[in-house]
Parts: sequence; structure tokens; C-alpha cells
Amino acid sequence: MNYTESSPLTQSTAIGFTPELESIIPVPSNETTCENWREIHHLVFHVANIFFTIGLVIPTTLHLHMILLRGMLAIGCTLYIVWATLYRCALDIMIWNSVFLGVNILHLSYLLYKKRPVKIEKELSGIYRRLFEPLRVPPDLFRRLTGQFCMIQTLKKGQTYAAEDKTSVDDRLSILLKGKMKVSYRGHFLHNIYPCAFIDSPEFRSTQMHKGEKFQVTIIADDNCRFLCWSRERLTYFLESEPFLYEIFRYLIGKDITNKLYSLNDPTLNDKKAKKLEHQLSLCTQISMLEMRNSIASSSDSDDGLHQFLRGTASMSSLQGPFLLGSSGAAEDFAEEAS
Repeated sequence: MNYTESSPLTQSTAIGFTPELESIIPVPSNETTCENWREIHHLVFHVANIFFTIGLVIPTTLHLHMILLRGMLAIGCTLYIVWATLYRCALDIMIWNSVFLGVNILHLSYLLYKKRPVKIEKELSGIYRRLFEPLRVPPDLFRRLTGQFCMIQTLKKGQTYAAEDKTSVDDRLSILLKGKMKVSYRGHFLHNIYPCAFIDSPEFRSTQMHKGEKFQVTIIADDNCRFLCWSRERLTYFLESEPFLYEIFRYLIGKDITNKLYSLNDPTLNDKKAKKLEHQLSLCTQISMLEMRNSIASSSDSDDGLHQFLRGTASMSSLQGPFLLGSSGAAEDFAEEAS
């Protein structure tokens, strides 16, 4: 019979198989467009993506940006799980979003833990608010600073914190928390120390270059006093590991030494005036700083210029000489920073 039948090979070629390799290697279809779109997914799917979008567009300048981002991602993953379980019945989508949800919850928990309110002891809250908080020292960092290698000590009225030419300056650094201390040289009064002020800041700065020195002044408790005391060696190691806090201490100690220099020029300086000193300087204070700057500027060697200023101030009262010389190194550093 003279008729032809369509062979399987012909049919295979017609539906997209290459004639050269016949039916061995299939060729994908040329269709690249979707003719039949599926129905729109359930509303839960779209709400989940809205939460993802909100989380991604939160500005990084926002204080709680990371917490809000992780919160939005966690909510989105939760809605994806609901959608995949109840409306899509897709096990793989549910499993992957469960993993993402677990990761986001762990990270969110860690961020919330870091943001927890840090409780500062009531006795230390005064020095934190007055000295460290204005310089943006975080409460947790301040707690680390005051929670290690330091202790709160007490002196009764008349007891000695340091005796001139006897007490070593290498052991400690202290801030007065309560009471008042009196600084004298050879029995002659120099100035007072009030709460939230360093007790031995000049000695701390001067002994950074010279070890084994003794106090050149006598410091006695004029009231019942309590002070925060650091081990100087351990504090130094701690500050080396915290560059930000190291700079804060340099500033605070330099500022405290400068206030002590001002109090030498103004023996009537009391606690109320000392608190106002940070905001409004007296005429005597301004003249003293001007003399210090002029002395430094007029000398080719800033150290010689500062010593010239200190010797000039000491000539006003021979009793104040040892204290000023003991704090010359610190005043020099602070004067350089201020200029």
C-alpha cells in the first residue's frame, strides 16, 4: 500500500528534538512567557512582605534601628510560616522561615539584653551625673570602671589621707564622694577638696613620668569623708584597654588640676563656687589662664614657659610652691589641649 505513516521519530522531531542527535538529547521549549498566571497569593503573604519592606527602610540614624529591623523581620517570618502552613501547604517554605525566625529572635534578644537599664549604685550616681554622663560615658562602661579594682573607703574627721614626704603617690587614685578635705603644706592651708573632685589628681599626672615620689602636701579629712579609690596600677592597665575612657580620664584629671590651680589663686573658693566654676569663671581665674597662655606662647619651649608661669604664681605665696610644681606636668597637658 502506498501510504505513509507518521513515525515516532518524526513526532519526536516535531516537538523539539534535534534531528542530528535524533531522540538522544532533548531541547527545551522556546516558550519564555507565562501564558497562564496563577492566582494572587493570600493576604497573609503580602502583609509579611510589607513587614520585610518596613524593616529594610528604617534609617540607620534611628537609635533603635537594629532592634526595629530584627522585630520587623521576625514578624515577617512568622507570617510566612502561617501562610506556608495554612494556605500553601509548602513544607520547605515553612522550614526555612522557621530557621530565619529563630535567628532573628536570638539576635533580637541579644540587642534587648544590651539595651537593658544599667543600675548604678546610689552613692556613685552623683559622680556619674556630674563627671561622666556629660561626656557620654555609657552606664555599663562606668559600671565596669567602678565595679573592678576599686573600693569605697571612709575617713573620719581629722584622719589623714596623705602626709607630705611620707605617703607614696604610686598606690591609688581617688574621687571624693562625701565630706570635705583640707590640703596644707607645712601646716599652712592651701585649699579644700569638695565632693565629685579628685583628691590626688596632680600626683597621678606627675607620677606618670616619675615613679616612687612622695606627696608634697598633707591631705586631711575636714569632715567625715567617703571616697572612691582605685588601685593605680590596675586602673592604668584597664584604661590602656579602653581608649575612649583613657581620653575621658585625661580630660577630667586635667580639668580637676586646673580647678585646683584656680582655687590656689582664690582661697575663698567654696563648694558652691566650685560647682559654678565650670560655667562662669571669675576675673581672677581668667587672668590666671591668660597668664598661663601668654607664658607658654612667649617661650620656645612650652615646658619652660609653664614653669615660668608656675614660678611666678608661686612667688605670690611661697607656701603654694610644692603643690603647683607637683601639678605642673598635668597643667601643661591640659593647657595644650585647651589651646
